Amino acid sequence: MAPLIITAAPYGPEWIPGDADIPVTWDEQVQAAVDCYNAGATMLHVHVRDPATGHGSVDFDQFNYFIGRLKKAVPKMILQVGGSISFAPKSADAKAKWLDYDTRHMLTELDPKPECVTVAVGTSQWDIMSMMLPDDIIGTHLENNPKVQAAWAGMWVDAGPAFYLEHLKRLRKNRIQPYFVPGHVHQLELIERVIRAGVYMGPLNLAIAGYGGGTLGRNPFDWMEMVRRVPQGSVATFWSSMRGLISLSAMAIVLGQHVRVGNEDNLWGPDKKRRTTVQQIEGAVRICKEFGRKVATAEEARQIMKVGVWYDSIEETLHNLGLPPNRRDGQTGFLVWETEGKKGVAKTGGDSHPMAYCMVPPTQVAAE
Repeated sequence: MAPLIITAAPYGPEWIPGDADIPVTWDEQVQAAVDCYNAGATMLHVHVRDPATGHGSVDFDQFNYFIGRLKKAVPKMILQVGGSISFAPKSADAKAKWLDYDTRHMLTELDPKPECVTVAVGTSQWDIMSMMLPDDIIGTHLENNPKVQAAWAGMWVDAGPAFYLEHLKRLRKNRIQPYFVPGHVHQLELIERVIRAGVYMGPLNLAIAGYGGGTLGRNPFDWMEMVRRVPQGSVATFWSSMRGLISLSAMAIVLGQHVRVGNEDNLWGPDKKRRTTVQQIEGAVRICKEFGRKVATAEEARQIMKVGVWYDSIEETLHNLGLPPNRRDGQTGFLVWETEGKKGVAKTGGDSHPMAYCMVPPTQVAAE
């Protein structure tokens, strides 16, 4: 299996200071990234806190400042900015200029550039409260706070074609890779259609997002179907919430997929005791050692995700992702790419995840 890429999410936008190990000052936010990297994480899911308030920032300049500091503090980490942010206009002129999706499109103009920005394709309900038990929110501001709980339960991700088609175009122009976050197979189908239409041409890095309430829940059959459906040439990470993330992370590790941990997703260990983001990273590293899988270095993570790579045609993209070619008029049957005749199906095909290769007898591989 490819070495494991661990994504750290230490900025917990749904929490307030005091709920968890939330960094607030600029130095604390930078140090959180350094600590995550030293613990074994090679990708950082970036949200920004306004140090003056402790709440999530909607200030474009603060994002640029923070990314600049991260580039110096953890230069090898892959910076993945959360794409749910809409920046707040600072003036009446800006309010008139930044209409509808424009405040989210500003993520494509961050300077310095992050390696990735998360992109939702397909509007969906995203009720994170549906998977949370009373024990999950003990000691946080959500406990005994039905008004705030209702606000999170009513969360929707607005990502129709008017948004994602333009957003992908701007990301390509500025050479920032999209990091797709499908919550179910139908959004994965939308992403494939975007690729087959040439709207996006590049490596496919994505998170299989399972928070319930409109996205995947915790039924392992649904997760296996997502793994089966993602192209072999893609790089997929499991995202989920609270203690459910622990078992799903173990699943991801043994299936050759990748994991995200941190206080944005979970606050607990299986023993119902609090776990910091760094402790969760250390736990993922331990699971890897138990199963004999290597944890990726920063350089390996960049190679696996093909950071900075872009393709120039639909055909090149489909070929590199392991998707069959687009069908032309008059073509029938199952389409495959032409080969030089030396590669057998066993080496070029499978059931969309690494375990499928176990179905090929070693003697057959050696004979070919």
